[in-house]
Amino acid sequence: MNDAFLDEIVRSGEPGGPGRRRDGRAQRDRRRRQRRRRNLIALLLSVLLLGGAAYAVITFALPTLSGITGSEAPADDYPGPGEGSVDVVIPAGATGAQMAQALVEADVVKTARAFTDAFTADPDAAGIQPGTYRLRLQMRGADAVAALLDSSFRVQTKVTIPEGLRVDQVLEKLSSVTDIPVETFETAMEDTAATGLPAESGGNYEGWLFASTYTFEPGTTPVQMVAAMVSQTVAILDARSVAAEDRERILTIASLIEREARTAEDRAKVARAIQNRLDIDMKLDIDASVAYGAGKPGTELTQSDLDTDTPYNLYLHTGLPPTPIAAPSEMSIDAALNPADGTWLFWVTVDLDTGETRFATTYAEHLENVQVLREWQAAQPTDNG
Repeated sequence: MNDAFLDEIVRSGEPGGPGRRRDGRAQRDRRRRQRRRRNLIALLLSVLLLGGAAYAVITFALPTLSGITGSEAPADDYPGPGEGSVDVVIPAGATGAQMAQALVEADVVKTARAFTDAFTADPDAAGIQPGTYRLRLQMRGADAVAALLDSSFRVQTKVTIPEGLRVDQVLEKLSSVTDIPVETFETAMEDTAATGLPAESGGNYEGWLFASTYTFEPGTTPVQMVAAMVSQTVAILDARSVAAEDRERILTIASLIEREARTAEDRAKVARAIQNRLDIDMKLDIDASVAYGAGKPGTELTQSDLDTDTPYNLYLHTGLPPTPIAAPSEMSIDAALNPADGTWLFWVTVDLDTGETRFATTYAEHLENVQVLREWQAAQPTDNG
């Protein structure tokens, strides 16, 4: 290697030579890389800022707007309060999920979840009773739960049968409340097997339609209504261990007591007086039975009625009438089964307003009590029209 060659090497690093051109390219590459890094950082910052803004809108702005517009219902629930109406049957033993399915099918709630969430959240929901409910269409799930807990939404027919009514009066009461003709009930009652009327009744419903308040669901048939009343009578007698062969006799005595006395004490005394007369084959002389046979109220009896021979005229026939004469109450049934202790043979109501009744062992005592009744009657204001 000579000096000239070394000079050439040294010269190549001087300004303006090939080394300088290489240095320029390297600087430009560094600047480009720096710009790319700065652009990437700016892009990342922009994405973060946009994401934060979106989060703020979802978290804060949308709930505020929903509150302003009043639309807070989730996507799986109706906003309510609903419209129109539809009848929905809740079966006995239905779970919350089964109720939800029935409500969804009827379009009462939007989804099963809308109802089940509200059902789970309400501690009273387990008390929802089976039955038919008249609800709005498209209700909120929580509102549907509240409605099912409110008895006013139940679709029912409630009938109260007072004590002491005859069968024909019971049927008239049923017809007036249900709008089912009396004749339809009478036809239904011809099927005694379907209504459950016991054989010892002899096919006669008198005394077997228990006086009580009944609640019937929509679609309940006349057969089912009558069967419910007969079943209640049988249940009352069975609870008191009345043998089947004694049922008709107990109901007959109880029906006489029902029409002759008001208080529990007086009913037990009338039961004893009836039994005392039966024990000595003494006619019962009960006006209520005569009136039943005559087809009129006891207050309208005439001497002609007392002289007319019917199986129910206990002034002419000894023993009990052939059937009960009315629907007896539990109180009268209990009196027939548990008569008071006493020797009474006579009784008379001496105050028709209060029902005060006096009892006697001898006929002379009885006549004195009858005089008290006459004096009460004389003291009553006269209706001059």
